[in-house]
Amino acid sequence: MNVARSPAELERTDRAVALGTFDGVHRGHRAVIEVAVDAGPLPTVVTFDPHPRTVLGNQVELLSTLERRLELLAERGVVETLVVEFTPELASLSPAAFAGLYLDAIGARVVAAGSGFRFGHRRSGDLDTLRALGFDVREVPLVAGVSSTEIRRLASEGLVGEAAALLGRPLEVDGTVVSGDQRGGTLGFPTANLRVDPDLLVPQFGIYAGAAADLRAAVSIGVNPHYGGTERRIEAFLLDWTGDLYGRRLVVELWKRLRDERSFVSEDELIEQIARDVENTRAAVRPVTDA
Repeated sequence: MNVARSPAELERTDRAVALGTFDGVHRGHRAVIEVAVDAGPLPTVVTFDPHPRTVLGNQVELLSTLERRLELLAERGVVETLVVEFTPELASLSPAAFAGLYLDAIGARVVAAGSGFRFGHRRSGDLDTLRALGFDVREVPLVAGVSSTEIRRLASEGLVGEAAALLGRPLEVDGTVVSGDQRGGTLGFPTANLRVDPDLLVPQFGIYAGAAADLRAAVSIGVNPHYGGTERRIEAFLLDWTGDLYGRRLVVELWKRLRDERSFVSEDELIEQIARDVENTRAAVRPVTDA
């Protein structure tokens, strides 16, 4: 998929544009994208980074990094994506000015967006505005029960299976492997310590079964209370992995929450519990989704 940062980087040609932020590319977002892909002209997404709500002063736990969002868009059949930098100046544009600069400039003929989509200064533009400006607007109904807010709520309660049903894929934690305390290796379960963007959604603390790098993974999210930790850590033990992961980007799927994190009477008891976590991870089933 071709990714552009400016309209000038894209050819002005007939396009079907899916318009939105699409953080997480959940089932509701995918409904919009599918309409654009099926419309006929070149399937294109116009999206925003950073998240508009953060620029307007709100705190947002992101469901995906921009890199992951772009990968997910490509998987849905999008051919080109224009990533528009969201700034206060962009937010102050009139709807007509925005449409001219970012839709008409790249040749958008069809524009798909969700019901209730608003844009432009003080959110004064809507789908009727786009129709009045001459675009063939495809209004996509909201998918009942599916929203980024609800996915965040489910994740905060550790309900990763339920979150997967709304996402259409397992909930993920996406980051870079960095050096940790290296205790896992001494216990016989070497882990990859994941550094994630501070704005990225991380689910409720606990031990999870999941997968990474095409291998099952037992994942610990929390402060490691057995060793008196206070800093949040995300550590993944990749079953049957041999090799060096340092510096590598790792997308970790979370399939099932196994238990709370806790302290143990002894290190031997901790090792026995980790072994049970590993066996439960081997037995875990990837959430059934429509992906």
